[in-house]
Amino acid sequence: MIWSITFDPMLPLPLLVVAAVIGMAIVAILAFKRMHGAILRALAIAALLAALANPAVLREDREPLKSVVAVVVDGSQSQTMTGRVTKTEQARRSILSQLKKLPGLDVRQIDVTPTSQDSALEGTALVTALSDGLADVEPDRFAGAILLTDGQIHDVPSNPKTFGFDAPLHALITGKENERDRRLLIERAPRFGLVDTEQTVSLKVVDQGPAGAGNRVQILVRRDGETLTRVRVVAGSTVKIPVQVTHGGSNIFEFEASPLEGELTEVNNRAVVPIQGIRENLRVLLVSGEPHAGERTWRNLLKSDAAVDLVHFTILRPPEKQDGTPINQLSLIAFPTRELFSVKIKEFDLIIFDRYRRRGVLPILYFDNIARYVRDGGAVLVASGPDYADSGSLYRTPLGAILPAEPTGKVLEKPYHARVTDIGNRHPVTRKLPGAAQDPPGWSRWFRQVDVTSAKGQTVLNGADDKPLLVLNREEKGRVALLLSDHAWLWARGYEGGGPHVPLLRRLAHWLMKETDLEEETLRVRAQGDTLRVERQTLTESVDPVTVTLPSGETRRLILKKAGPGLWQATTKVDQFGLFSATDGSHRALAHLGPSNPKEVADLTSTTKLLAPFVDTNGGSVRRLAAGGDPQIPRIIPMKGAKTYHGSGWIGLRTSGASVLKGIDRYPLMAGLLGLAVLLGLMSAMWYREGR
Repeated sequence: MIWSITFDPMLPLPLLVVAAVIGMAIVAILAFKRMHGAILRALAIAALLAALANPAVLREDREPLKSVVAVVVDGSQSQTMTGRVTKTEQARRSILSQLKKLPGLDVRQIDVTPTSQDSALEGTALVTALSDGLADVEPDRFAGAILLTDGQIHDVPSNPKTFGFDAPLHALITGKENERDRRLLIERAPRFGLVDTEQTVSLKVVDQGPAGAGNRVQILVRRDGETLTRVRVVAGSTVKIPVQVTHGGSNIFEFEASPLEGELTEVNNRAVVPIQGIRENLRVLLVSGEPHAGERTWRNLLKSDAAVDLVHFTILRPPEKQDGTPINQLSLIAFPTRELFSVKIKEFDLIIFDRYRRRGVLPILYFDNIARYVRDGGAVLVASGPDYADSGSLYRTPLGAILPAEPTGKVLEKPYHARVTDIGNRHPVTRKLPGAAQDPPGWSRWFRQVDVTSAKGQTVLNGADDKPLLVLNREEKGRVALLLSDHAWLWARGYEGGGPHVPLLRRLAHWLMKETDLEEETLRVRAQGDTLRVERQTLTESVDPVTVTLPSGETRRLILKKAGPGLWQATTKVDQFGLFSATDGSHRALAHLGPSNPKEVADLTSTTKLLAPFVDTNGGSVRRLAAGGDPQIPRIIPMKGAKTYHGSGWIGLRTSGASVLKGIDRYPLMAGLLGLAVLLGLMSAMWYREGR
C-alpha cells in the first residue's frame, strides 16, 4: 500500500490564494499591535483555509509487476560450428536455472533462427528479434537481456539510444579467441549468359586470424558437379576465372578453396554461382518434300515460336521434272545442298523432313553427313507419309541406320484414334496430353499410317491396330523421332474438334533439341522458401531413395512418393543456405538456396567487437564463455539501479518498481465532524481568550 495526501479545493485556486494572503495580513497586523489572542486567530484562519483546501489522505492498493528479462539464443548457421551448439545449450540451461530462482522476474526466451533468403542476405538480426520480442513491454519493466551468440550480429544499431530500452544488455560469446578461418568471397558474377559463351567470375580468398594474407591457395572449379579446372591464387588478391555456359537453364558453378590449417570450418571455403543459361534462338531446318494437305502445319507451328529461327526449303521442282522451260526464265531458288548439309549442318539444332522422298536432290553422301550429325549430338525428325513406305524412303539411305523403325512397305488406310501408350503416359513429351485420359481420346481421328516393324526406342503413341505411330529414340549423343502419319494437320484444321497438335508437336521438337524440362530420365532439385523439393522423372515403375547433402555436410535420405505417371516427388524443410546436392546413385542434381555471399557464413569467427559499443551504453558487458567443457556462467544479481551492471564473475539486472493500481481509499481530513470540531474549538478558544 502507498499513503499520500491530496487536496481538492472548494474554491478556485486564485480565490484561495487571495484568502490566504488576506489571512496572513490580518495575522501580521494583530501580531504587530501585540493584541491578545493573535496566535489563536492565526490558527483559526489557518484551519479555515485548510478546510477550504479540502485535504485528504489517499491509500493506494497496488500490485507490483514483474520485471521482464530476455534470454536471446542465437540459432543462426554460424552458431552450428564445432562446440558452439553444446556450449550455447549448456549456458542457456544454466541461465534459465538461475533466473528461475530470482523472484519478481518474467523470463522470456527468444530463439533467433534465420530461415529466409532475405535473412541470409542481411545476416543475423539479433537486436531486431529482441526488440520484436519486447514489443508489449513498457520500458520501465525491462530488467535487461542476456545474449548467447558468437558475436556476429549484423543489425547492431549505429546509435545505441535508438534501441528504446534503458536496461543492461549482457552478451556471452560462445567462440574462442584467435580463431582462424578461410572464406571464399564472390566479388562479381553474371546472373545470365548465352549458351556456349564464356563468362567471367571475380572472386577473392580471405584468410582471417593470425597470418591472414599472402597464403597460396588452390581453387577447384566445378560446373553442375563436374570438375573443370584448378586455379592457384594468393589469399587477399582478386582473381578472375572464366567459365563456360554449356546449356540452357541453371548452370551451377562451384568454387572451392583448399583448406587452411587449423581453420574453424570449411563450410565457407566454397562459393556457388548460378548462371542462367539463355539460348539464342533455336535453329531449325525444315525440308518439305512432295506437297500435301498438311504441308504448312510444321512451318506455322515453328514460325509461331519466337525462340525458333526457321530455315524452310520446299522442293517444288525435282530433277526429274523437265518441261522445257529455260533455266534463265525460272524464278525458283536453287537448293543449297552443299552449304546446308555439309558446311553448316552443325549450326542447326534440329532437322525436320516433312514427307520427303528421295529424288536425287540430296546426294547419298549428305545422308551420311546427317547420320553423323545425329550421332555427334544433333536431332532429326521424320514426319512421314506414304513416302516412307516406298522405294524412295529415307530408310533406304544411310539415314536408315539411325531411324528407329523399318517400314514394311504397307500403308494402312483406315480411321483410328492416336492413343498414348503406357510408356507414353510416363514420357514428358506425351504425359498429360490434353484429351488423353478419355476413352476414346478427346481428339479427332486420323486416316493413314505407315506400317513398320522392329521399332526401337520408346513408342509413345500407337495408331491403327495398336501399331507404332510416334517413336522416339536416342542415337549416341543425338536424338531421333519418327512420326508415321501425315494426318497431324487434321488436328490443326479442327476436324472433328481437332486435337492437341500444338503441345504435342512443340514438346516433340523441344525434346529433340534437348530442353532440360523434357528429359525423360532426370533428377531435379528446387528450393522454394524453406522447402527443398526433389523430383524424379523416369520411365520406370519405381525409383530409388534420394540422398540430399546440405551445405553443412549433413545428409538426409528421402523416400520419393509417386506424384503422377513417371513423376516422383519428396520435400524436406531446410534451415541452411548454400549448395544442396541430391543423388539416387545414378543421377545427380544441384540447387542453390540464398545469395552467393550470405552474411551468415561470410565471417564465422567469434568476436566481441561488434556488440561492445552497443552494450556499454546501459552498463552491460561482453565476455567470452570459458573455453573448457563447463561454460562457467557468471552469477546473475538483481539491482535496484546503478551505472554499471557487471563485475568479476557476475552480471546484474535492473529491477523495476512498476506496479498496477487495484484500488484507492480516500479519507478527508477537514471535511465533516472533524473539520467542524477543529474550527469550533479554535473559535471557542479565541472567544474565551478575548473574554478574559
